[in-house]
Amino acid sequence: MTKAARILAGCQSVVVVDWPSQDVPAVLAAAGLSVAVKGGPGHTDYTEWAIIDGQLMSRYLGHQPDHADLVYFYRPFSELPTVIALAMAVGARAVWRQSGISVIGAPDPKGCYLPPDESRDGGALAAAAGLDYVDDVYIGDAVRENGLRR
Repeated sequence: MTKAARILAGCQSVVVVDWPSQDVPAVLAAAGLSVAVKGGPGHTDYTEWAIIDGQLMSRYLGHQPDHADLVYFYRPFSELPTVIALAMAVGARAVWRQSGISVIGAPDPKGCYLPPDESRDGGALAAAAGLDYVDDVYIGDAVRENGLRR
C-alpha cells in the first residue's frame, strides 16, 4: 500500500487550503469525507463542503474545525510552516501538498511536480512535526484509484 493510500484509508476529515480546481473539494466530499475549506487568511474564513442531493454545496462554517485527519494544501513552499501549524492545531496526522505544475513546468490542475530539494525539505519539515507528507500524487486521482467511499 502506498503512503497516499494508507493516509486516505485512515482519513475521515480534511481541511483544504486552496486548490488548483474545484475537483479537489468535490472528490473529497463525494468520497464521504468531512471537508472544511480555509478560504482566506482569517480565523473565520472556513466553509464546509458536502454533496447534498447530488450537488456540491458549501456553507459558511466560520471557524477552524476542531479536528481533521489531513490538511491538503495548494500553496507555495514558504507557507508550509503555517500549514504544519494548522495541521498540529486540528490534530492531523498528515499534510498533502500539490504544486499544480506538470513535469514540463506548465500549469496543470492535477500536476504534482516539485523540485527534488523542495520535496525533500517539505517531507523533513513535516516529519519533524510528526506528520506524514505526500506531494507526489494528485489527491483526486488517489481517492478515485483507492475507491475511497465512507
